[in-house]
Amino acid sequence: MTFAQVIDFKTERFSDLDRLMDRWVEQTKGKRTASHSLLGKDRADANHFVEVIEFPSYEEAMTNSKLPETDRIFAEMVALCDGAPTFTDLDVVRNDQLNATTARRFFHEIVAGGNLDAIDEVFAADYADHDIIKEQDTVVGRDELRSDVTGWRSAFDFAFDLDRQICEGDDVVTLWTFTGTHTGDFQGIPATGKQVTMTGTTIFRFKNDTIQEGWWHYDIMGLMKQLGLMG
Repeated sequence: MTFAQVIDFKTERFSDLDRLMDRWVEQTKGKRTASHSLLGKDRADANHFVEVIEFPSYEEAMTNSKLPETDRIFAEMVALCDGAPTFTDLDVVRNDQLNATTARRFFHEIVAGGNLDAIDEVFAADYADHDIIKEQDTVVGRDELRSDVTGWRSAFDFAFDLDRQICEGDDVVTLWTFTGTHTGDFQGIPATGKQVTMTGTTIFRFKNDTIQEGWWHYDIMGLMKQLGLMG
C-alpha cells in the first residue's frame, strides 16, 4: 500500500530551507526511498508550508527516515522553522490520476471501441494534433481527429495494450502497443489480411479536464514493412 507523510511547518527562511532540501536530494541519491515530493505554500500565510512525501510503502518510508542524511537535514530544518514541524502519516486508500483515466478512454473507448461521439467530451474544440505521418506539423480541431480515427478503424481490426502511463503536471504520456489485422485500405495499400503489431508513444496535454494538444510518435516504418510495402 502506498504511504504518504505530510509535514506541516512555518518558516521565515524559506530560501535557506529550499537549499537544504536540494542538498538532501543530492546527498541521498541512490539511497532514498521517497518516490514523489510536493511542497505547497499557504496563500493566506506566506510563512506556512506543507510538504507531502510519497513512498511505495510504510516500510520504505521508515528506511528513508533512518538514513543518516535524513537525520542531519531534519535537525537543520527544525532550526530554520518557527516551532516544531508536525507530521501526519497516511496510508493512501485512493489515488486517482484523472487525466490518465481520460487518456485511456481515448484508446479503449473511442479508437478501439468506436465511440466517436465521446471525442467531443474528451477533446477541446481547438485541439491541436501533431502526427509524424501528416504533411502539416499541426492540425487543429476535433473533426480532423474524428477523420483519423475513422480511417484507422476502416483499415484495421485492432486493439491497444497500454504498456505504461506517466503523468507529469498537465501531461499524460502513454506507451502503447497496437495489434490488429489489416482489413481495409491504408495509405493506398489494399487489405492484406496480415496480422500487424506497432509500438508508439502519445503525449496528451490537458486543460480544464479535456485534451488540448497531442503528439504522436510511432513505428510507421515497421508497420509498412509488415504490410509488404518496404523490404
